[in-house]
Amino acid sequence: MKKKSNLTIIISFIVMIGLLFAVFLWAVNTGSIKISGMQLFRGLFIAYDKEVATVYDLRFPRIIISMLVGAALAVSGVLFQAVLKNPLTDPGMIGISSGASFTAVIITACFPTFYFGVTIAACVGGFIAFLIVYSLSWKNGLSPLRIILIGVAVNSMFTGLSNSFNSMSGGNLSGVASIVEGNITMKTWDDVKMVALYIPIGLIIAFCFAGMCNLLSLDDKTARGIGINVARVRIWISIVAVLLASISTAVAGVISFVGLIVPHMARSLVGNNHKVLIPYSMLLGAFVFLLADTLGRTIAAPYEINASIIMAVVGGPCFIILLRRRSSYGS
Repeated sequence: MKKKSNLTIIISFIVMIGLLFAVFLWAVNTGSIKISGMQLFRGLFIAYDKEVATVYDLRFPRIIISMLVGAALAVSGVLFQAVLKNPLTDPGMIGISSGASFTAVIITACFPTFYFGVTIAACVGGFIAFLIVYSLSWKNGLSPLRIILIGVAVNSMFTGLSNSFNSMSGGNLSGVASIVEGNITMKTWDDVKMVALYIPIGLIIAFCFAGMCNLLSLDDKTARGIGINVARVRIWISIVAVLLASISTAVAGVISFVGLIVPHMARSLVGNNHKVLIPYSMLLGAFVFLLADTLGRTIAAPYEINASIIMAVVGGPCFIILLRRRSSYGS
């Protein structure tokens, strides 16, 4: 297991917290209203400030959702990579996000008033994709390579279904389009409640599985030799990863490459120990996705580029680089 010194890890955490705070302030000030850090503090905790109140209602929900979704997708990617023993996979690649997106689209289009049902539907869709991929991959145990190959096919199927449904709606259903296109504009505090209710719980559970993720890095025969039911552990960790990815998809839509790139960056900075990797990936995922969203709001202002597009443009070349650096892809 690749290890980093305690000093390196501490410095990495301090730097990442500082960078996340800096991007947070940048995101708060991206737009027509500019406020200082002190004005923000006073307006939030001391005295009413009209400008701070406007920023609070319009920008804070989007910022909080960006950070929570980024953290959830990053940790989901860490968990799936531990299960599959392959750093070149993420929830989107194996069909979980597209399955969650499809069922969320169906509920949004058919039952638009059933708001909080979207999260439940997304989780159901994520689990359906999960069951399809894992059941078709099972052959005397779970093969990481079969999971990835079948996952790619399932991802293509659900993505096509979601795009077809969006096309049949004529693009008139903004909720459907936002899920399909990964658009997080015009988010409200109701959306924040949706993710704030589930994602922190999922992140805590993920951290509780950190020790098991470390054991999965061992050879399967070795893990079984010390009394670990490898298949059962993989399934439980996968369930947590599915929940995190599905809830994120229900609010932010399908976001590519966060679960792929962030864990790889985190490993290079803090090592492979999941007890450190998971919390660091939370911070780094929040930073990366909030940065992508803020860049999308500034590059072509006053127009916006979806954070999902930013991640796709950056993530594609990064995936090719990672692929070229890998001499094997697991088994």
